[in-house]
Amino acid sequence: MIGIDLFAGSGGLSFGAQQAGVKIAYAVENNPYAAMTYSKNHRNVHLIKDDIRSVNKLKLSRKEPIIVFGGPPCQGFSTSNRKTRTKDNESNWLFEEFLRIVKICKSEWVLIENVKGLTETEDGFFFDKITAELEKMEYTVSSWVLNAADFGVPQFRSRCFIIGSKDGVKLDIPKPTVTKYITVHEAIHDLPVLENGSMNFSLPYKTSAKSNYAKEIRANKRTSTNHLVTKNAPHILERYNYVPQGGNWENIPPYLMDNYKNRENCHTGIYHRLDENKPSIVIGNYRKNMLIHPTENRGLSVREAARLQSFPDWYTFSGSIGFQQQQVGNAVPPLLSKAVFAKVLSA
Repeated sequence: MIGIDLFAGSGGLSFGAQQAGVKIAYAVENNPYAAMTYSKNHRNVHLIKDDIRSVNKLKLSRKEPIIVFGGPPCQGFSTSNRKTRTKDNESNWLFEEFLRIVKICKSEWVLIENVKGLTETEDGFFFDKITAELEKMEYTVSSWVLNAADFGVPQFRSRCFIIGSKDGVKLDIPKPTVTKYITVHEAIHDLPVLENGSMNFSLPYKTSAKSNYAKEIRANKRTSTNHLVTKNAPHILERYNYVPQGGNWENIPPYLMDNYKNRENCHTGIYHRLDENKPSIVIGNYRKNMLIHPTENRGLSVREAARLQSFPDWYTFSGSIGFQQQQVGNAVPPLLSKAVFAKVLSA
């Protein structure tokens, strides 16, 4: 099967598709740093570094089935977005550009990935519209909400998938690939000890890999990269001291949170220290949320977040620390992607 990745980002969806057996022909991504990361890790893919609205023609062989896939911008559908989660948000309509490319390619398969909030925004308006448009284009539609932790990702992260088949195939929901969740400790125990504000690119591992997850993700490498950590101010680090594993901002004394206008409005994910004996909570915007390392008083490194997303250690990220954090947080976990594409290929 030949794949075309739209809104490709740093390539999590593409990487999972490739692991399942899809050959990616094209990818489209207009963010220069995400595009740089994609190019570095997917050297055999023709990457179009442009706005999707400027893409009008793709040269494709019809010898194999084509699947157009991708995740249109999801910030407008996120349940944590209380301001622009409406029909008035222009980015919420970029799925129309996705469907325009589907029409150009006349693909046998379509796969749209997004946050679970897509099914809820405006009482499901966008989810229903996407489904109706695909059905109008004579695709048989299957849709699921899947938890990444069920597919070997050490993170509780729910994603929505809408899949269309020109051959009338209705897909059953994929079965979990693990019987026991992968924990944060299993995922990152062997990575180096870091300081607040670390700017190390490449470092040796702290220990040998003790878990099967770490062994597979290391792939016999002796060093790993992207050990970048946000440099938090002293008053932020003082707050970290009070948060136990599994705790959050509620464990911080009120006098240390006096710069918050309404402390009670803080999201449960703010100042959350990961519990090393469980999968991570959603890492999403882990810098802004001040997600805390389970045993060290600092934020997560880019590599630790990439491990919690199931990216292999050879997969490197480009740009400043902020851009790298955004790329990792926005990505589709490759192991979840692999399971979804394996289900499509099985049909």
